[in-house]
Amino acid sequence: MSETTRTPPGVHTLGTLTTVPVTERYDLVGAAVAELLRGWEHAADVGVVEIDAAHSETAATVDVYGVPLDAGANCVVIAGKREGEERIAACVVRGDTRADVNNRVKRLLDVRKCSFLDHDRAVAETGMEYGGITPVGVPASWRLLVDARVPSTGLVLIGSGVRGSKLILPGRLLAELPGAEVVEGLAG
Repeated sequence: MSETTRTPPGVHTLGTLTTVPVTERYDLVGAAVAELLRGWEHAADVGVVEIDAAHSETAATVDVYGVPLDAGANCVVIAGKREGEERIAACVVRGDTRADVNNRVKRLLDVRKCSFLDHDRAVAETGMEYGGITPVGVPASWRLLVDARVPSTGLVLIGSGVRGSKLILPGRLLAELPGAEVVEGLAG
């Protein structure tokens, strides 16, 4: 009779990366990320893994750690104005796609023109490092738009709020983040 070994919650492997449960290593994630995760019902299913900060960009992570491009997810921050009111959204798309900023995101924000939020401002407002910005823990006043392909992806690798680590979690959980809106055609 053989025993079946079950992987503990929060332990995931993508490419050559294997996580530890984030609930055991909040020191590896940004402060805003840790704050959200400490109160999130799905935190036990989230893993974190240390990486070389020089390889935190999606393309580098794919090359160095063998993570499939479609398992990576990018979080880009988009801003626009309408009648003097600024509207900001964190947009989550798979690594093999790009956010449709000039059409789909612009219409969702209901603005005439939108662009990527200034780098320094994105860092300041999220409390996260550039290259580590993640949908986990973005400001509650921002919209959180998740491309519909992301939740249907098995495991997803995303930022952790810092460049020296990554989160790996089931893609379906990104749709469960507070305020998340799953959007068809967010990316092309």
